[in-house]
Amino acid sequence: MSTAAATARPGQVLADLLPASRVRDVALVLGGAAFTGLAAQIAVPVPGSPVPVTGQTFAALLVGTSLGARRGVSALAVYALAGLAGVPWFAGGASGLSVSFGYILGMILASAAVGALARRGADRSMWRTAAAMLAGEAIIYAVGVPYLAYAAGIPAATAIAVGLTPFLIGDAVKAVLAMGLLPTAWKLVGRR
Repeated sequence: MSTAAATARPGQVLADLLPASRVRDVALVLGGAAFTGLAAQIAVPVPGSPVPVTGQTFAALLVGTSLGARRGVSALAVYALAGLAGVPWFAGGASGLSVSFGYILGMILASAAVGALARRGADRSMWRTAAAMLAGEAIIYAVGVPYLAYAAGIPAATAIAVGLTPFLIGDAVKAVLAMGLLPTAWKLVGRR
C-alpha cells in the first residue's frame, strides 16, 4: 500500500484532505471555475473547425477529479453560468452561447463522472487515471458533437470530422499528463 493510500481514507478526493468548512468548499468551487476559465485562454484554432484546442477540457476534468463530483459540478456550473452572463472566460476570451457551448455542458457532466470515479480511487494510479480522463472526454464529446451539429446546422458526419477527430491526439496527451499529475499529487500528500 502506498503512503498516499495509507494517508487518505477510502472515498476521498484530493480536496477532502483540506480542513472541512463551507468557506473551503466555496473557495474550491470558485477556484475551480476560475482555473477552467484561465485554462480556456490557452486556445489554438483548428483549421476548418469552429472549435479550438484549449486547456479548458483538461482543467474541467482536473477540477472534477480533484474536487469530487458535487464540487466539480458546482465549479463547472459557475463557469458556464458566468460565461453565459458575459464573463469573457470561454475559449479565447469568448462569452455567451456559441456552437461549442455543448462541450461546456459536457464538461459539467464529465466532472460529475470523473469526480465519482476519483472517490473510488481512479485518480491514484496511472492507468486508472487515464481511463477516468478518457471516460470524461467521451462524455464531453457525447454532448458537444451533437450540440455542434445542431447549433451549426451541419450533418453529424461533418460535426464528427470538425468537432471530434482533430482533437483525439490532444486528448490522448491530456490523459497522459493527468496520468502523471494526479497519482503524483497523491504520493506527495502521502509524504506529509
